[in-house]
Amino acid sequence: QVQLVESGGGLVQAGGSLRLSCAASGRTFSNYAMGWFRQAPGKEREFVASITWSGGSASYADSVKGRLTISRDNAKNTGYLQMNSLKPEDTAVYYCAVRLLGAPQRSVRAYDYWGQGTQVTVSS
Repeated sequence: QVQLVESGGGLVQAGGSLRLSCAASGRTFSNYAMGWFRQAPGKEREFVASITWSGGSASYADSVKGRLTISRDNAKNTGYLQMNSLKPEDTAVYYCAVRLLGAPQRSVRAYDYWGQGTQVTVSS
């Protein structure tokens, strides 16, 4: 089992920044691909970004490319999502997730363990 706990969410004005963290415990975090997803009210959960187990390769949704950056520190068992130039449409609950086997994917169903989520609200 892998336990994931997100933190760092909050209320920020448009154009501002936040850094989300995802603390992992249980199985060896460094073995697994990681992803960040988000879910706005009334909408389906959607892919934001993903990163390989080593941190050597990352992928982003078009809507966040150039503004959000995914990273990880395997020595600290922690993943991050640096969020810059935030927009009101970025408002959502943000979730981190790990995938036990294979390369990172964009599908929600590809991930095996999820955190409880952290709220990000961007005011205009």
